[in-house]
Amino acid sequence: MFRMKNLVLGLLVIGGGWVGLRSYYYFFDGSQPTIQLQGLDNEGSYAGAIQCTLKGADNAKVSEISIFLDNSPLVNKRINKSSFEHPFAIDSLHVANGKHQLRIEAVKGSYKDIKTIEERTFYVDNQPLQAAFVRPSADLKVFQGRTLHLQFQVNKEIKQAHVKAFSRSYDCVRESKHSPIYEAFVPIDCEENASEYLLSVEIQDKVGNTQTLEHKFQVLPFPFKKQILTVNADVVQKEAELGRPEHELHDTVAECSKKSAHEKLWRGSFCVPLDMTALTCDFGTIRTNKERGRYMHKAVDLGARKKSSVWAAQDGVVVVKDRFSRSGNTVVVDHGCGVLTLYGHLDTFANIEVGSKVEKGNPLGIMGKTGFATGDHLHWALLVNNVEVDPMQWTTHTF
Repeated sequence: MFRMKNLVLGLLVIGGGWVGLRSYYYFFDGSQPTIQLQGLDNEGSYAGAIQCTLKGADNAKVSEISIFLDNSPLVNKRINKSSFEHPFAIDSLHVANGKHQLRIEAVKGSYKDIKTIEERTFYVDNQPLQAAFVRPSADLKVFQGRTLHLQFQVNKEIKQAHVKAFSRSYDCVRESKHSPIYEAFVPIDCEENASEYLLSVEIQDKVGNTQTLEHKFQVLPFPFKKQILTVNADVVQKEAELGRPEHELHDTVAECSKKSAHEKLWRGSFCVPLDMTALTCDFGTIRTNKERGRYMHKAVDLGARKKSSVWAAQDGVVVVKDRFSRSGNTVVVDHGCGVLTLYGHLDTFANIEVGSKVEKGNPLGIMGKTGFATGDHLHWALLVNNVEVDPMQWTTHTF
């Protein structure tokens, strides 16, 4: 059959030139017309008049095109050209907001019934964008070393939103699937000056409308405790030989914060990650020792019975499992939105690996005193965008 087609093609070209070639395409070419739609992306969102252009071509010719909007005819035009370009418009003001379907058919001008069909789903959004803060202004107060939990409500799904504060930008995410409430977590460093600050929320919907919410918030001073520690020099030397340098942990955590999932991997409040019997060191305690001098302990130390199990404070993904000089056996879990929890001084690890998904309450290891530790305890830290904040705040139901 293939040799017969070649023979016929040769005879047609010799006998009739390009007229003969067109006849070949008319009777024997089984290729489909090519079409290209510009101005309407699949799964895109639009408002007002949508200006589109349909381009197409075929070896023989395209006899006609038909365009249907939600199965209703929008365009029906005879073409009879080997290539064409046809502009058309969709007036989205005359259709309902929401999901719509566009169907395109291009018919080949040939002996055979051949056509190309393309479908695209798109969304119409002519609704004005409206947004407002959820909490009253009196709630926009936060202590040093805590997290400002900001929420706002919108009247429709948005493309993106960012909070600008302290010359930094923080992504906003949905509180939960299909919720009209979006939220952001703004970390307040322990050493941030207690003062009044301005924040803004820049919101953009899926068709390009924007709105900006502005508000003031207060950072309140917190009376951090003080503590003097005595560290055994022999322990320091031994742990430095057993574990990786601490700066490598800091660098790894900073990189994990940048790569954190842009969505919440958790729901609800965090839990204390072991059966705590005592809070042996508060967050932000100002410590002094010969090895490090004066510094702030930007985590909490939790006491429990020896060999107590340590578990994940919330759902997430394990991003670090290693031994470091100061924190000893350490696990870090990414909860999404730049929120990470760190579990240090573990005696042993649970059966987990980097990349493992963990749920709230899943075991991470056994409490111990590896690293620079004077006794068995859990060093528990929580970071938001690589800023350490008090993890105990995240365990309250009012947060």
